[in-house]
Amino acid sequence: MDPSRRGVLGAALFSVALTVPNWPDVVGRMEAARTGGVQRIGMSEVNMAIDMTERISDLDDQFGGRHSRPMAAAFVINTVAPYLRADAPEDVRKEMLSAASDLLYLTGYMAVDEGLHGLAQNYYVKALELAGAAEDHLTYCTTLRGMSVQAVDLGHGVKAMELGDAAAAASPKAGPRLQAFIVGQQAHAAAQTGDRTGALRYLREAEAAMDRAESRGKTFGAYDPAALNYHISQVRYELGDRTGAVEAMEQADRLRHSIYRRTRVHRRALLAERQLEIGHLEAACTTWHQALDDYPMVQSGRADDRIRAMFRLLRPHLKNGAARDLHERARLVAPALL
Repeated sequence: MDPSRRGVLGAALFSVALTVPNWPDVVGRMEAARTGGVQRIGMSEVNMAIDMTERISDLDDQFGGRHSRPMAAAFVINTVAPYLRADAPEDVRKEMLSAASDLLYLTGYMAVDEGLHGLAQNYYVKALELAGAAEDHLTYCTTLRGMSVQAVDLGHGVKAMELGDAAAAASPKAGPRLQAFIVGQQAHAAAQTGDRTGALRYLREAEAAMDRAESRGKTFGAYDPAALNYHISQVRYELGDRTGAVEAMEQADRLRHSIYRRTRVHRRALLAERQLEIGHLEAACTTWHQALDDYPMVQSGRADDRIRAMFRLLRPHLKNGAARDLHERARLVAPALL
């Protein structure tokens, strides 16, 4: 059952005043109650929770949050929550808390994809609490960084910077890929606040960290050169370099051509918007066609937003043959409400 329908987590609007617990405040805070249907767990249950989270994440990447979040939420309520109330050796208990934290972070990320921003914040804060109880720095930092991404995408640059700084402060021993993962987000947030000097400094740090990470092989696979180029594009766009933003986004698309269907739809549609903004109508139409190739298989509020924007931006250009062809195709594949 979906926790949002059980009153476990509310679905209020995004709040810039959300109180985020600091690392010292959450370490050791949670003591699981030793009651419930499951009496005792071991590492087999922990490994199952980790494997299920990975599979749900794969489904989310390919099909979007609207399909996968209810599945994750049901898994939280029906399986993982009872595990957290069961007896376990201390090392197993911490591993389960860590696994649950990662699952709640993922569920919050999927709620963002649906546009349920208040619900996502509640999942994220609960993930922070569980990460602290597990003494899991990685998930704690990843969650803070995810909260920063949510804030910057909604235009709350100051809050995004605060959350990005908190993620950086909580990861004193970060390897180069994790460092790039965090600092790249700080660059985007700084650019949105108008801090050009800080944004470019963070971007240089992210590029240097990525160079070190690539030379050592993959140590934190969620951030790669394609993701870095996405951040370069976002920073350039926020700082007014529209052409440079398009070039970096095109490079990001070339580097991540074959994976993450939902990401392809979202970022290709965003790229098309920016191509149109600099006057490249036919290139934009080609990119939008590429986004539409994957769009029917993705259930994502963010993808819907981009397709809705496409219809609005195409309207003044329908005398152009390429724009008209794209518009007609989009009407066949997009829901009528868009």
